[in-house]
Order: sequence, then C-alpha cells, then structure tokens
Amino acid sequence: MTVLKTSMRNFFAHKGRMALSAVAVLLSVAFVCGTLVFTDTMNTTFDKLFQATSSDVTVSAKGSSDTGETTSRTGKPLVMPASVVGKVRGAEGVRKAEGTVFSTSVTVVDAKKDKLSPSSGAPTIVGSWNGNDARTMKITSGTAPKGPDQVMVDEDTADKHHLKIGSEIGMISVVGTHHARVSGIAAFKVTNPGAAIFYLDTKTAQQTLVGRTGVYTNINVTAAKGVSDDRLKKDVTAALGHGYKVQTAKEVADANQKSVESFLNVMKYAMLGFAGIAFLVGIFLIINTFSMLVAQRTREIGLMRAIGSSRKQVNRSVLVEALLLGVIGSVLGVGAGVGIAVGLMKLMGNLGMHLSTDDLTVAWTTPTVGLLLGVVVTVLAAYLPARRAGKVSPMAALRDAGAPADARAGIVRAVIGLLLTGAGGCSLYLAASADKAKTGSGWLGLGVVATLIGFVVIGPLLAAGLVRVLGAIILRVFGPVGRMAERNALRNPRRTGATGAALMIGLALVACLSVVGSSMVASATDQLDKTVGTDFIIQGDQQYTMVNPQMVQKIKGTPGLERVTEYKLLDASLTTPDGQVSKKETVNAADPTYAQDVRTKTVAGDLADAYKPGSMSVFEGFAKKHGIKVGSTVAVDFKDGTTARLTVRAITSDDVVVDKGAMYVAISTAAQYVPADRMPLDQIVFASAKHGQEAAAYKALKSTLRDDPSLTVRDQTDFKKALKDQIGQLLNMIYGLLALAIIVAVLGVVNTLALSVVERTREIGLMRAIGLSRRQLRRMIRLESVVIAVFGALLGLGLGMGWGATAQKLLSLQGLHILDIPWPTIITVFIASAFVGLFAALIPAFRAGRMNVLNAIATD
Repeated sequence: MTVLKTSMRNFFAHKGRMALSAVAVLLSVAFVCGTLVFTDTMNTTFDKLFQATSSDVTVSAKGSSDTGETTSRTGKPLVMPASVVGKVRGAEGVRKAEGTVFSTSVTVVDAKKDKLSPSSGAPTIVGSWNGNDARTMKITSGTAPKGPDQVMVDEDTADKHHLKIGSEIGMISVVGTHHARVSGIAAFKVTNPGAAIFYLDTKTAQQTLVGRTGVYTNINVTAAKGVSDDRLKKDVTAALGHGYKVQTAKEVADANQKSVESFLNVMKYAMLGFAGIAFLVGIFLIINTFSMLVAQRTREIGLMRAIGSSRKQVNRSVLVEALLLGVIGSVLGVGAGVGIAVGLMKLMGNLGMHLSTDDLTVAWTTPTVGLLLGVVVTVLAAYLPARRAGKVSPMAALRDAGAPADARAGIVRAVIGLLLTGAGGCSLYLAASADKAKTGSGWLGLGVVATLIGFVVIGPLLAAGLVRVLGAIILRVFGPVGRMAERNALRNPRRTGATGAALMIGLALVACLSVVGSSMVASATDQLDKTVGTDFIIQGDQQYTMVNPQMVQKIKGTPGLERVTEYKLLDASLTTPDGQVSKKETVNAADPTYAQDVRTKTVAGDLADAYKPGSMSVFEGFAKKHGIKVGSTVAVDFKDGTTARLTVRAITSDDVVVDKGAMYVAISTAAQYVPADRMPLDQIVFASAKHGQEAAAYKALKSTLRDDPSLTVRDQTDFKKALKDQIGQLLNMIYGLLALAIIVAVLGVVNTLALSVVERTREIGLMRAIGLSRRQLRRMIRLESVVIAVFGALLGLGLGMGWGATAQKLLSLQGLHILDIPWPTIITVFIASAFVGLFAALIPAFRAGRMNVLNAIATD
C-alpha cells in the first residue's frame, strides 16, 4: 500500500510530464483500435449486404466468378440458356426460380457523357430488375423499368450525380451503347457500401449486356417451406447435373466476404504496421520521461532506501507509475480509437463508400488488445529506468551521484551498438550484391532491422560527436547562448540520443521510400524512352476496362494516324518440349506493328518473326527453365479455344521493365484457335501519328474518346506523369500514416526539454541572476531543441537513404537500374526538422522564461 501511495503521489506531482507521455500512448492505442473498429465495421456492413441480397440458392454458368463479378476479357458475362430456368423450377424443393442477367463490365454516362461511377472503387452494376432485388430494395420515387427506354437507379448514385426522373443515361457495353431515361429511384434496405446500380427490364438487359435474348447470368432459387438451403442445392444439382455452378446463400456470402476481407486485411495490417512504428517511437518518449524523473528524484530515492525501502520496492514504485500511465493512456486511446473509426467512416462517405454508424462494430477483442498493448509497452519501456533507480545505493543517492556502473554500461552499449551497426551494414552489402530478389530481400530486411537497432543503441556515442559538429556549424553564430545550448545537448548524450532516435525512425522510413519511389519513376521513365516507339497509348481507367470493338474502329478512323496496334491478353496452358505443363500463363496477342511500338530486347531470334503465322516468342527465364530454343515447338492450349502448336521464333530478355515476362503471338494467329465470340477485347491500343501531325492527331483522339469516358489517351509525356502521380499518391498516403510516428517523436522532444528545464531550475535561476535575459534563455532552449531535431534528422535521412539505395539495387534485378536521390524532398525534410525543433521548444522555452529568479535559485 505504501508503494502505491508513493507512486500515486509521484504520478500526480508530475502530471504535466505524464500527460505528454500519456498522449503518446493514447495516439498509438487509438490508431490500433480505430483500425480494428473500422475494418470490423466494414466487414459487418458487407456481411449484412451479402446476406440480404443472396437468394436461397443461386445457379450460374460453370466457370463464372465465385463472387458474382462478370468482369472478363471478352466484356461479356457468362450466360446460360433460358431453358435452364424450367429445369430448376421442376427440381424438388423449389418454390420459385427466376432468371436474371447483370454485368459489371459496363460504363454508364449521363447526357453530357460524364461517367456515372463510384469514386470509392466499388463496381458499377447494370442488370435486370427481379424479385430478389425487390426484396432488398425499396422504390422511393417513380416506377420500375418496363420498356427499352426506361432505367431505374439506386438512390445514392442518383443523389451523387444529381439524377432525377427523366434524366437521360447511356450504358456502354461490348454490344454497343444503349440509351434510356430514369423511370425510378430505389433505395437499399441495408447499407450500400458504394456500388452504382442501374436496373433495366429483363429483355432490355439481355440485349444491352449480351446482345441476345433468351439467356441469363444467374437463376435465383427460393426454397419451399421446410427445405434447407443445403438440401435445395442437392436437389437443384441433381436436376441440372454438374455443368453449372450451384451455390447456397451462405456460400455466395462467404465468397463475397472473402474477397472483401482480402482487401481489408491488406489495409488493416498496413495501418497496424504504422501504429507499431508509433508505439516504437513512443517507447523512447517513455524511457526518456522515466529516466529523467528518476534522475530528478535521486535524493528522494536515497532517503527511501535509507529508511528501509528495498530495491524491489523502489523498482516497483516506478513500475506502478508506468502502469498508471499505461492504463490511463490506453483507456483514453480505446475511446479515441472509436472516434477515429467514425471519422474514417465519414471520410469514406465523402469518397463514395457509405458506411452507417448503425453498423459500428466494437468487438470485445478491440479494447482488450488496445489495453494490453498500451499497458505492456509502457511498463516494458519504464523497466530500464526502474531497474536503474533500484540499483542506486542510499549514500550515492543522498550525494546526488549516479549509478556506479554507468560508465561501464556506456562502454558495453557502444560496443554492442557498433557490432549491430556493422552486422547491419554487412547485411545491406549482401542484399545489394545478391543476384536473386528473394535472397536479397531477406538480407535487406535483416540489414534494416540491425542498422536501426544499432543506431538506436549507439545513439549516445553518435550524439557526442555529431552535436559538436552541428554546434560548430549552427550554434556558434549565436555566441555564448549557442555554446550553452550545445553544452546542454551534450550534457546527457544518452538522453539526446534517445530523443533524436525517436525522430530518426520516422524520417528514415520517409527517406527510404522517397529514394525507392523516385528511383522507380526515373527507371521506368528511362525504359519508356528507350523502348516505347509509339506516340499514343489508349487504355481503360480500371484493370478490367477494355477497349470495345466499336471504339477500336473509331480510333482507326481518327484522322492523322499512321498506324493503330491492338493488344490483347489471353489465358492459356503451355506444354513445353521437356513435357512439362505450365498452367495459368498469359499470352500477349498483338498486331505485328507492336514490334515497332515497343522495342523489346531479345537474346535470340527477331521479335518481328514471332508475329508470323504459327509463331510465338517466350521470355528468357521461361526458355531457360524448359530448355526452349529458337525453333522449338510449344503447345498452347487457349482457355477459351483450342490447342495450337506454335514455333518459338524469338526469346525476349528479362532485363526489361515494359512487358517483362511477356510471351507474344500475332492476333491473327490466336484468332485461328479462339472463336470470335470468345476473343478477348483489347487491353490497350497503341497509335502513332503521321510525321508532323502529332498535335492534331492527339486532339482528334481525345475528341473520339469522348464517346467512352472510361478510356484515356496519353502521349508519352502524359504516361510518365500518370506513373509519377500514381507512385506519388501512394507515397503521400504512407507519409500521412508515418506522420503519427513523427507527432509522437515531437511530443518526445517537448517532454525531454520540459523535464530538462525542471532539472536545471537552479542553474537557470543562477544564469538569470548573473545577467542572462529571458529572451536569451528562450533562445538557448530553442537552439538546444533544434540541434536535437537536426541530429535525429541527420541520422534518419542518412539511414533511410542507405536503405533506399540498397532496395534500388534489388529493383535493378527487375530492370529498374537508375538510382535517383530526391534531393528536394530530402532537403525539405531536413529543413522541416529544424522547424519541428523550434515548434517543440515553444512551451518549454516559454515556461523557462517565466521562472521567478529567486524561487529558482532556492530550489533544492
């Protein structure tokens, strides 16, 4: 009980200092809990949606997607004849069976030809209005579609794009463009996470999406009373045979949920990773806080030991303070985490993904994980200061002496730090020298961890040297005040090293990712300059957005073009000369002019020959693995066609970026083995202008593509900019997540300075008494903060650039050969670090300046 009272008294005696540490714990726990609540809520939302929209049993064509998506390279969904509906109705246990048709391979536009699609990445669905939809949706205005000129739209899409009854809509599919007017608006009875849904009558949907009537993509089956879904599935399968896919409502919901979870898990673990980085940074803050508090209470600890307190009791007293800090910070963090989750839901709502707070899901594991993490991390971080406090002897403490083993511990620490840093450096060297990406990645990961820990351990030694250098460059110009700031930073190298290390971690990751991203852009741009010989690249804005035949013909008719090259991807299995079957391969089918559009390097043969009848090319790695040479014969079994025996006429190099690992055939060759109705649409179309007509052709192409806003035309400058923007957006998102760790690091600087001011109260009073002005005192503290921040930035940026340069060496194995250091970003971050130091010093400097001189001198 005495230990608890002592701990409580000490905790509330330093509540300001503890509050800053608690904020670090709070932020880290809140980020973890917010991530878990947000992803759990999304899972709940999708789970309710999938359960509500699934019929008892669903029948679809064999080979169709488990999740019901109809995105395919042909642009058409897989269908079944209408006669199947009659067979299903005749099966035992069936109360009702209704055929439906829908597709997600459709672009919908308004009267101005602006795209009506979700901004959240959810699909656009066009389908037939049916009884199953009527069960899950409510028509809020107008009527359901009853003819070819009518379409019904979901309420969220109507609100977002300002659609009303009578608004004109165009639906662009592989079949053509169908125009209709809004006849009704329907709202989901459960939360719609953001999909845009358009309903036609059945006959119109069949003509618009498939090009013919009498076919369905799905059959929704309702069970008779007392018949379970599993029993119904068996009965339907018995009536149809095994030529169709038959799924229960649970199987459909589970398949959809699994697809969603795969995306959510990537997001969840990425966010938790950044929360872990923030926790790591927070550890330094807590260690510094308790180290300084223990140092300030050295005499008090001596008195406790002198009157009979044991080492364990002193140790326990500090750990109880840490426990209180962890519990308070974690409890507040759990609450803040729920708030963060709600904020993320609102943000996703602005981006088009609607999530209702009615579905807010806080599993019991979320607060448990948050509390455990916060408390365990805090107590572990406080263990070293607590142990150090318990080792101080009563007489040494009463003399204000430190622990006798401090000097020896410093030497041991320096040796361990040097060994770890050296081992990490060797690992990075091995990673850079690796000839296989898998091997190099392992060495890189080991090198990153070892050098990071090494720099943290060796921080005090580095601080002693670097701060002197920084003092000579930055602080000496400020005269005596600058020299005092330098001495203050050097007074306790361990403290300075730990404070700088907290900032170092976040900035090291920023520098590393900046180098990798910049090198990727520079390398890809260089490869584009060397290999791409076409003027224009036309492609869809989504992975499965293809260029339909109508648009291809319009592109070919665009004035000012010299040539147009079509480019398709076909799924196939290959049987090689060594007798092995290589399944799930992709064969790139293109016009012969593609050899001019993309100048791919070969190690054997001429790529132009691969586009001759009965010919193909393979890539270097595949050829070596299967002993293929120019003249070898490969059996190509096209997934949607028959088997071709093709002669290898060229082997392409693996040392490329564009189309790395591609195998080429001519479209005319593929057409001999794949029926026209199963031939994939063009993935990309390349176009080259006549000499001197580039600008006019570019303008004409843009005008042509106005008919299909899902397609984009880019010249090489546009393509490079798009690549740079994509990588830049990804990096900006990562930087935003790393900002949490940097905020925690800034709190660490603030806390260190604040405690340092308290520690030097008498010293500050004496300096003021002999003539140091308030302005000079504040400047001294600000300069000390700046030099600590710049010290951390130097370590972080140097370490990060080393990691980034090593990672680029691994990327060179994938054809990305250029190392590009983004100096503007590095310099900006370095300068920003100095301002971070100034910002962190504002409150400690202000409080120091307000000290009463006489009270400060009288402080014990």
